[in-house]
Amino acid sequence: MANRHSRMLTAVVAAASFVVAIPLAASQDRPHQRTPRHQTQQQAVAPAASPDLRLQVGLDRAGFSPGEIDGHHGLNTTRALQAFAQAHTLTATDQDAIARALLDDSAPVLTTYTITSADAAGPFTPDIPTDIEQQATLPALNYESIDEALGERFHASPVLLKQLNPGVTLQVGAEIQVPNVRPADEAAPATRASKVTVSRSRSAATAIDTTGKVIFYAPVTSGSTHDPLPIGTWKVTGISRNPSFNYNPDLFWDANPSHTKAKIASGPNNPVGVVWIDISKEHYGLHGTPNPSTISRTTSHGCVRLTNWDASRLAGLVKAGTPVIFEQ
Repeated sequence: MANRHSRMLTAVVAAASFVVAIPLAASQDRPHQRTPRHQTQQQAVAPAASPDLRLQVGLDRAGFSPGEIDGHHGLNTTRALQAFAQAHTLTATDQDAIARALLDDSAPVLTTYTITSADAAGPFTPDIPTDIEQQATLPALNYESIDEALGERFHASPVLLKQLNPGVTLQVGAEIQVPNVRPADEAAPATRASKVTVSRSRSAATAIDTTGKVIFYAPVTSGSTHDPLPIGTWKVTGISRNPSFNYNPDLFWDANPSHTKAKIASGPNNPVGVVWIDISKEHYGLHGTPNPSTISRTTSHGCVRLTNWDASRLAGLVKAGTPVIFEQ
């Protein structure tokens, strides 16, 4: 994987007959070529109490995801801030107004977490190969390490966790400082989405309720020049948690010509991550990723890719029949 973190809310399973193994075509950024996490994450991390870290955590808690929390005010954070300001009728440059609307003094930026025996036990799948046919030989694609698992649990880069906890060994009983984000499966959402829009130009997914209120925002990777996002109105047809992945090289223009069809086991490092939201456009869906640090920064084969925690949160807001609008 490349940077990951946690799960979210309760999913709506569309139908008992929904297939768990995803027979997908245009899904993920080079799903047959996994990018090791340590090769994609940033190496320089801002101080623990930095304004950028406070902003990222505040946006995440407010439901306007900056993607992977890394302590840097990058493009995803800027876009999330703009979306939050627009949704609350604020000016994105009015820092005082944003702070009052966004930051909750009763919720500190960081919180203390004690590593449990379950955290340390995994299971883990170290040294996952980048080649998808080699991945097919594995019984599961779990987190590679406790660093990765805890990073995803708290929506943070593993590098950031190390920066927040210098000299601390991640082992049972260790107390660590982590971003104070809302747990993935904290509670079922109070409202559901009346529609979901995915903007290709803004690289963002937005869920809106029946009153027109934005109840979810997250950065996405959506298509490429070769496999553009299929503009149009579709609908959710089903949701699969912890899906396996049916790889068919015939459906990928850049597949290794020596590859054959393969089934990739489930797990957070699976090519579609921890959740698949199927839509009425054949072979397309919204899904997680083993590479959260690359969201909005790389191309996909047409599908909409989010961090695992954002994909899981979105899955808890939609159901079979929810409109999904792909737009420019």
